[in-house]
Amino acid sequence: MGFAWPLALLGLLAPLALVAAYVWISRRRRRSVVRHSNVALVRSAAPRMPGWKRHLPVALVVAALAVMVAAAARPRVEATVPQSGSAVILALDVSGSMCSTDVDPNRLTAAQNAVRTFVKAQDRSTKIGLVIFSGFAQVAVAPTTDRQPLVDAINSVTTGRGTTIGAAILASIDAISQIDPKVKAADTTTDTGPGDPGTDTTPTPDPTPTAPSTPTAPPKGGYAPEIVVLLTDGANTRGVTPQEAAAQAAARGVRVYPIGFGTTNPAPMVCSSDQLGGDMFQGFGGGGFGGGGFGGRGSQYLVADEPTLKQVAATTGGTYYKATDAGQLQGVLKDLPNNVDRVTRPVEISAGLVALGIVLLIGGVAAAARWSAFPT
Repeated sequence: MGFAWPLALLGLLAPLALVAAYVWISRRRRRSVVRHSNVALVRSAAPRMPGWKRHLPVALVVAALAVMVAAAARPRVEATVPQSGSAVILALDVSGSMCSTDVDPNRLTAAQNAVRTFVKAQDRSTKIGLVIFSGFAQVAVAPTTDRQPLVDAINSVTTGRGTTIGAAILASIDAISQIDPKVKAADTTTDTGPGDPGTDTTPTPDPTPTAPSTPTAPPKGGYAPEIVVLLTDGANTRGVTPQEAAAQAAARGVRVYPIGFGTTNPAPMVCSSDQLGGDMFQGFGGGGFGGGGFGGRGSQYLVADEPTLKQVAATTGGTYYKATDAGQLQGVLKDLPNNVDRVTRPVEISAGLVALGIVLLIGGVAAAARWSAFPT
């Protein structure tokens, strides 16, 4: 335990002085009693009560004063808290494949419901930001403790063509850099920019990913308290690769927790008119997609690229999760804070001591009124 204002502890001299005065008055009272010629008469006139009842009111008042003085010194104790308590950046894939109905009613609706529940369940002091990505990535809501803009943004997302996982990680790093001066903004010189986003079924593939590496050691100075939760159902189709983006995140101590969503057997893609963006109408037309188009080279981009996502997690110090249905996704998001590293930080307990002091003071006054125990 430590104190922010240790000099305030000099105030403990006050309750010590009160104890000394009480002892002195008690002894003076006993001396005045023995001066009477008839001690038995004085004893019979005095109220009969156990000794602890005579002293308890003063003891409670003294304890209350001591506790209040300790609170004024602003005591701090070391407590273990989740590192994610600072901020969580949610990177949500809104590519066209999120219209797949292998998750009821479709992947996007299930993801919206799960993310919305996650946002509402977080502690009010935790900042949450939202990054959405398809053919390019953008910060939809900067990290904030206000939940309503996040819920509104989640409700209004629309799909687009392409999947830029690497760009989403870089955008998440930039969002964190705006609230944490220790995290440097991402280097986007390797990104190719929005350009022509392409489609989910005719992608420009990334270089073949290597096998997931073992978790890297924490960077010098430790991990940043902010984390990135990246939810995707496919593979990177263009732009900076997830591996390159993960290397930048690791260098800044930013951990990424990827979630691979959906089954390995994509179903016909059907999104509501509200979920379909303008470019999706151009590419497919109408309020939904046909059931074909899953075969051949494009089919692998309708399934989460687990090897790459695992490598991203290992590189940054995060953890990869798999969710094949809405229930699993809800469970992953619900349990996520429990899987984030925890850190020991000083926590001030002044408020608790003030409350205790008030209770002791009220108890002392009540005891004095009941037993009239203060010496005269």
